[in-house]
Amino acid sequence: MQAALEAAGIEPRLENARPRARCGALFFDSPSPGLCAEISEASRLGQDCLLAVSLGAAPLSDSEYWRLLEAGAADAFAWTDGAQAAPKIAARFERWEAIEELTRSLSVSEHLVGENSAWRSVLRDVVEVARFTDSFVLITGESGTGKEGVARLIHALDPRPRKGELFVVDCAAVVPSLSGSEFFGHEKGAFTGAVAAREGAFAMADGGTLFLDEVGELPPPLQAELLRVIQEGMYKRVGSNVWRRTNFRLLCATNRSLLDPDSESLFRRDLYHRIAAWTCHLPTLRDRVDDIPILSRHFLRLASPGEEKMELDEPVARFLAERAYPGNVRDLKNLVFRIRSRHVGPGPITVGDIPPEERPCAAHEEGTWDEQGFEQCIRRALTRGVTLREIRNAAGEIAVRIAFAEEKGNLQQAARRLGITNRALQMRRAARREEVH
Repeated sequence: MQAALEAAGIEPRLENARPRARCGALFFDSPSPGLCAEISEASRLGQDCLLAVSLGAAPLSDSEYWRLLEAGAADAFAWTDGAQAAPKIAARFERWEAIEELTRSLSVSEHLVGENSAWRSVLRDVVEVARFTDSFVLITGESGTGKEGVARLIHALDPRPRKGELFVVDCAAVVPSLSGSEFFGHEKGAFTGAVAAREGAFAMADGGTLFLDEVGELPPPLQAELLRVIQEGMYKRVGSNVWRRTNFRLLCATNRSLLDPDSESLFRRDLYHRIAAWTCHLPTLRDRVDDIPILSRHFLRLASPGEEKMELDEPVARFLAERAYPGNVRDLKNLVFRIRSRHVGPGPITVGDIPPEERPCAAHEEGTWDEQGFEQCIRRALTRGVTLREIRNAAGEIAVRIAFAEEKGNLQQAARRLGITNRALQMRRAARREEVH
C-alpha cells in the first residue's frame, strides 16, 4: 500500500496522532461501530477533507457508504488494486488542495468571511463549481445571506480565457412593460421613446456572466423567452428581425422556493432545471452564530479603512453575538456601521456607541438563560403536539451541534463544554446515527 501511494506521488505519514493537514485518508478493515466517530473527529465534522478507504475483503453496503459520508468523509471507496486506488487518492488530494488554497486566498477570504463549518463547506463547493466547471448556478438563501457576493466570486474564479464582464439584472426591479428591452435590447423607433438603439442584458453579458438576482420575480412570458435563449443561444432585439448570437454563463439567485406549489406565481419547471444545473444554498446567520465575532471585526475594518484595528468592549461583543438578525449578514453589517459611526476618540467601542433603539432591556439581562425565547419555543412545540421526550432530544442535539461547531469539531473540547465524557459524546452521536438509519 505504501509503495503504491508513493508511486502515485503521495508520501504517507503513518502516525497515531490526528492529521493536521487539510486533507488525508483513513484506512479501515471493516465499518466498526466506532468508525463514524473516528471519521467525525479526524475530519473535524467534515471541515477537513478526509477520504475513507475500505481494506476489507467484504464489500460495503450502500447504507454503509452513505453513513461514512454523513460522518464527515468527503469520499469513500474500497482499496482493490493499488495501481488504480492510489492514483484515485492522489487525484482527489490534488483537487481538494487546489480548492482549499483558493478558499483560503485573500481574494476569497477577504470578501466572503467566516469559519463556521457549514459556511466553509458551502464556500468550498462554490469554489469548486466556479473554477472546475462551467455550470449554470442557482444560489438560494434568505435575503442578506450574501448571494450576490457568491455570484461575484463565481465570476471571478471562472477560468474561461478572454472572459467578459459580469452583468447584473435585478429581476424584481424590471418594469414589466420594458422587460423585453431590458433583456433583448431594442432598435431605434421600436416603441414610443426608443430614440436610439440599445443593447440588452443578453448582449452585454456575451462572453461573460449574466447574474439574474431574484429570478423568481420574472413574469411567465419572459421566463419562456429566457428558456429559448438558454437553449438556442440566439435572440432578437425588440423591433428587429435579425437573430443575434450570445454565449454567457448564467448565475441566478432567489430568496424563495421556485417550485413551491403554494407560491403565488409558479416558476416554469423546464426553466428551473436549466438554471439549476448546480444549486448552492447559503446558511442564515442563525446557522452560523459562531461567525458573528469574525464578521463584526471584518465590518469594523471596512467601516474604518486605513485606521488602526478597532476593538469591541466585552458587553458590546456579547450584545452583537446574542442579538437576532432577521436581515442576516447584511443586517449585522448595517448595525456595525451604525455603531462605528457613533464612536469617537481612542479606545474600544463601548455600550454607549450602540444606537438607543438597539439596546436590550436591562430587565432581560437579569433573568436566567432559560427565559424569554426558550419558553416561547417550548410553548410552540407543545402546541404542535411535540412530546417531552422529543423536546428533550431536540434540545440535546442542538446543544451538541453548537458545541461541536464552536469548538471547530474537537471532540474533547466539545465534551468538556457539554459536561460529559468523550466516550459518552461518541456513543451519543453513534446512537443518533443509528436512529437516523
